[in-house]
Amino acid sequence: MSPGYLILATFLACAVEAVEATTIVLAVGTTRGWRWPLYGVGAAAITLAAVTAILGPAVSAIPISSLRVVVGTLLVLFGLQWLFKAILRAAGLKERRNETTAYTRDVEEAERAERPAAGTPDWYSFTLSFKGVLLEGLEVVFIVLTFGAGTHRLGLAAASAAAAVALVVAVGVAVRGPLSRVPENALKFAVGVLLTSFGMFWAGEGVGVDWPGDDAALPALIAFVLAGSAAIVLAAKPRNEAVA
Repeated sequence: MSPGYLILATFLACAVEAVEATTIVLAVGTTRGWRWPLYGVGAAAITLAAVTAILGPAVSAIPISSLRVVVGTLLVLFGLQWLFKAILRAAGLKERRNETTAYTRDVEEAERAERPAAGTPDWYSFTLSFKGVLLEGLEVVFIVLTFGAGTHRLGLAAASAAAAVALVVAVGVAVRGPLSRVPENALKFAVGVLLTSFGMFWAGEGVGVDWPGDDAALPALIAFVLAGSAAIVLAAKPRNEAVA
């Protein structure tokens, strides 16, 4: 896989995860103060670093042919999960995620939660930030390890992920509010298509498929998955309208 494909897929996928984590931290921080939410972010970052340090060498030690089958299969399953939800949203069968709505909901919950006495830890803020960053961060780790190990470019995958997270966090800090202008649903659709396509490509390589033109087959796979997904969206919309 060319570096360009790797950078694009990793950056987009990690940006989506970073948007959701940033929304949670911003909502808690602006409502209850920043000290304990940032402690939660720090604790989650340390946990994620430990997970990466443990899993990274283990994944890299797997023989390349077996690795591509495993990584490809995981990417297909992961990509189809994203794609399934994105198709439902695009067809109107599932409510689209709205960062403004999610931010407002998190703020309201943070305001209702009991506040700690002066000088005592705010475990609500710590736990919410820790959980949000850890859960979204684990998906980032999975994306980095699978893409990086599958292409033997772990450093490039990690740098792409770091750039995506840094950009989203910088924008979040600048606006101090929900990142509602990020086309998250469209990004999830695109990422689902990319992950599924790359997974099919690597799994095929792992079992001995000789793709025509090597990496040149990737655009055709992406176009195939995209066209199939768009066809499903179009086919599902009339049924949705009929039910309505």
